[in-house]
Amino acid sequence: MENTPRINEEITASDVRLIGADGQQIGLLSLASAQQQATEAGLDLVQISPGTSPVVCKLMDYGKHKYRESKKRQEARARQKQVEVKEIKFRLSTGEADYAVKLRNAVRFLNEGNRVKAVIAFRGREIVKQSLGRERLETLRHDLESIADVERAPVMEGRRMQMFFMKKNEKRKSNAKNENQ
Repeated sequence: MENTPRINEEITASDVRLIGADGQQIGLLSLASAQQQATEAGLDLVQISPGTSPVVCKLMDYGKHKYRESKKRQEARARQKQVEVKEIKFRLSTGEADYAVKLRNAVRFLNEGNRVKAVIAFRGREIVKQSLGRERLETLRHDLESIADVERAPVMEGRRMQMFFMKKNEKRKSNAKNENQ
């Protein structure tokens, strides 16, 4: 409850700078007279900026204010898009026609804003031909380089070689967010 502002009797300052319900500045008043104005108007006295001297308070219906803020947060969550990781699987024996279908799917996934995880599964003695799997992933990287960046280079995990892709402009956005923090 540290983020909630002080209201009415919770305010401890002796003098406050009061702002009316319409946003107009009323002036510098004692706490008692500011609370009296709030009760006469049927509103709450809400401390807006506690760090200033004198403390700034505003006349408002605090319950309605909290309701509006929760609705804004709810709408922001509804507009937010979840980024998913879509997986496309290959084998060393995957033919060119099947590769073209998987490439088309990868392009579609990237254009939808999702990330793509390309996996080559090795079975049996195929594990000794990891260089062919790496070449297949490099071919995929070359085919996607106009719209995607490599998020993670090819890595062997067990009997699977994995590589991650993300849309080009998405990487710039995430780097800009990291620099601003």
